[in-house]
Amino acid sequence: MRAYDQERTAAETRLRSITSPRPPASFQAFREMDAVVRPGPAGSPLRALIAVGLLAVLVAGFFVWRSQPDAEPLTPLTPSPPSASAKASIGQVIVHVAGKVRRPGVYTLAAGSRVADAVAAAGGVRQGAASGSVNLARRVVDGEQITVGAAAATAGAAALVNLNTATPEQLEQLPGVGEVLAQRIAAFRDSHGGFQSVDQLRQVSGIGPRKFEEIRGKVQL
Repeated sequence: MRAYDQERTAAETRLRSITSPRPPASFQAFREMDAVVRPGPAGSPLRALIAVGLLAVLVAGFFVWRSQPDAEPLTPLTPSPPSASAKASIGQVIVHVAGKVRRPGVYTLAAGSRVADAVAAAGGVRQGAASGSVNLARRVVDGEQITVGAAAATAGAAALVNLNTATPEQLEQLPGVGEVLAQRIAAFRDSHGGFQSVDQLRQVSGIGPRKFEEIRGKVQL
């Protein structure tokens, strides 16, 4: 009876081994990996891997920081001084003072200066010379020539009236120009920085096409 029970037990064991399925190889590998990476005491493989990873990140960050270029300070730019040709555009005018003055020459004046300022810059009128030929109160125009003590004009081309230097009294000598129109011509000259061409007389109020034709041959710049 005892031998029979032993054989029965052995048969049941073999039957259970046949009918019970084994876990697949992938599942077995998963269980083995889970046993390796499962948190454990100090010195476990997981903590060692974490420490190595952190060290690699720190080393890589250090080399990235060292590879950045150093910022160099910018050198301030030194502005160049304005040229002589640009002086007129920043509030200055250049005039030529000639005639009976102590120091004839080219002078740079502040914009809005009068003829008197230009004559003073040239040392003033020579002793014994008359300055009645110029209007000392007139505003100077950039690039003009101021002649002091010139003889009165006589005939021909010398009798032409200079639109940029003539006084209102001299402008009244033009045909058809009275006191009011002479003042308008002088006011237009001062407000526009002088006449750039004789044709600009057409822009003065009171000078029509017929009067302009009468005046144009008797004026100059």
